[in-house]
Amino acid sequence: MEELLRAGAGSAFALNVGREEADSDAALGRLLGVTGVFFSGGDQIRHTRALLGSRLLERIRELYQGGAVVSGTSAGAAVMSRVMITGDETRPHEESPFDRVEADEIVTTEGFGFLPADVIVDQHFVKRRRNNRLMSVVLEAPGRLGLGVNEGAAIWVRPDGTFDVMGDGPVVVYDAGGARVEREGYGLAAADLRVHVLGAGSSFDIRGRKVLSLKAGAKAS
Repeated sequence: MEELLRAGAGSAFALNVGREEADSDAALGRLLGVTGVFFSGGDQIRHTRALLGSRLLERIRELYQGGAVVSGTSAGAAVMSRVMITGDETRPHEESPFDRVEADEIVTTEGFGFLPADVIVDQHFVKRRRNNRLMSVVLEAPGRLGLGVNEGAAIWVRPDGTFDVMGDGPVVVYDAGGARVEREGYGLAAADLRVHVLGAGSSFDIRGRKVLSLKAGAKAS
């Protein structure tokens, strides 16, 4: 909570709930007057197990629609998309995890869906070299727009579906909407996959699938 207070929040408190508590009047009462909700890191599956289908998540959606800020870091960023990467593989290689671009390889499940339905988020993206898994889930469903958010970076998404890149960057965007994708078994091949690397200060239109402004966002050494 100290980080939020240092960032300018007037007040902040932690709300730790399991699935039963997420349907309680007491939990909903804690959200009275709240203007922002921040989902912590850890394990995104724990977030969804506790909140999906709950009264508490529905109340958070109402707050969001009323203008409250909903945000998260790490696992708390992964849950923002409707289709969520869990961090698991269907055919794991212990020595070299996520070392392939293949169909039906990356486990996904339902997320909270605060972002537009065709967006899927991966986190710690450049730092942990997660391009293979995000590319896989985008190519097996080319209608998806993949957003790989690096450590220290953030995207500020507006109600109209545009976002600004903030922090250290970069944010990598995979767009296979216009690509030619071939699949044979688990194998995937693609031509004309679009990739955008957006530094801090860049902006992007999710619905229009286009870069609005491009900045390198480099810091002085």
